[in-house]
Amino acid sequence: MFENSLWSEELFRETVGLVLGFIFFIGIGIFILRKKNMHLTAAWASFKSWLIAAPVILFVLGLANPYPTIFLTLVSIAAAKIFFQFTGMYHRTNFVWLTYLGLIAAGYLIHKNNYPIYVGLPMILLGLTCLIPIWRNSYKRMIQYIALTLLNFSFLWAFLHLGFIYNLEGGAFMLIYIIILTEVCDNFFLGFSRFFNRIKLASKITVKRSFEGFIASFVFTLLLAWGMRHLLPVRTEAYWMTAGLIAVFFGGLGDVTMAVIRRDLGIKNTGAFILGRSDFLSRLDRLIFVAPIFYLAMSYFQRIGL
Repeated sequence: MFENSLWSEELFRETVGLVLGFIFFIGIGIFILRKKNMHLTAAWASFKSWLIAAPVILFVLGLANPYPTIFLTLVSIAAAKIFFQFTGMYHRTNFVWLTYLGLIAAGYLIHKNNYPIYVGLPMILLGLTCLIPIWRNSYKRMIQYIALTLLNFSFLWAFLHLGFIYNLEGGAFMLIYIIILTEVCDNFFLGFSRFFNRIKLASKITVKRSFEGFIASFVFTLLLAWGMRHLLPVRTEAYWMTAGLIAVFFGGLGDVTMAVIRRDLGIKNTGAFILGRSDFLSRLDRLIFVAPIFYLAMSYFQRIGL
């Protein structure tokens, strides 16, 4: 398991130490101040799960393939289950198991680094999903079931681009970089919006995001992208500015998109993520749009030698 792993590299160990140190330092601060006001109480409820999740994620990322790919695939299957549960489709086993098999196939293609076929997976799943009503000789609500199955798979197919990022040169470091950037950006966006919320964005969907919070997160995220640029294979402006802009403009889009679905269904979440608030799916929705766009941008830069 540890043979040829990144844990043998001093740079990776130092990076993990710095990341965990930062997380635990911030966590201690929020824990001490958690009773000062309701916003800090909410922040602690959301943050404490990462005190457990972050070490696990970093440990797996340091392992040699196929362990990171297996981990991401299992995470995507767990998230798919949550989606089927809150859309009321979990009892439709044909659609559920087809989605699971599709995600396993996605994981296999990531392991083989076969992106051309991976791109076609949503269309393949569409064809197979359309065969289910014929096989069952039923038409009732099948449009709804097919649409929700494809939506579920497409979200997680996009999320699994993290596996292709890992396969790039310096991929593990880039993966740590974009996850931290996206998570910090969106949390800073939400946190700042709690205190400065005069101009609301998408107020009918969520009252937690404001224009002031967006501007503040925009500035802070670009500064953070510059400050952590040593994790990128190339430290030029093209790399870190592109990463920062992707995190800013697409990091919250997945969260808001999932909020649309949840509000339309009249639900908030389906359980807790390890500890704290929100379910498993809500912890990875921020990467739904970030992962594929970041992968395409970074792979393009590496391909042209930028």
